[in-house]
Amino acid sequence: MAGEAQSDCLFCKIVAGEVPATVVRETDTTVAFRDINPQAPTHVLVIPKAHYPDAASLAAAEPKAAADVLREAGEVAAQEKAESYRIVFNTGSGAGQTVFHAHAHVLGGRGLQWPPG
Repeated sequence: MAGEAQSDCLFCKIVAGEVPATVVRETDTTVAFRDINPQAPTHVLVIPKAHYPDAASLAAAEPKAAADVLREAGEVAAQEKAESYRIVFNTGSGAGQTVFHAHAHVLGGRGLQWPPG
């Protein structure tokens, strides 16, 4: 069921403390941790504690939690002293999503080209 922890979800296991992660921030509704395969000097994932497969389903079901993820992405960037940064939500395997639990990538610390990909 959406919103509830999924036993086979890596990010739900991180939220539960069953899988280690380098947590940089945590709130009542979010957890932010360093990406294990960073694509920029700053590469932190911000996830809602509630399980939703992607950002659109999170926003439709829990708009406040979606806003919390975005707010925390900004807080992470400030904490990391990233003056310029990108927030990326991948949706679907064709877009590079590999863990189907909504998450924002906060990328910064170097020049980021546009368009990406």
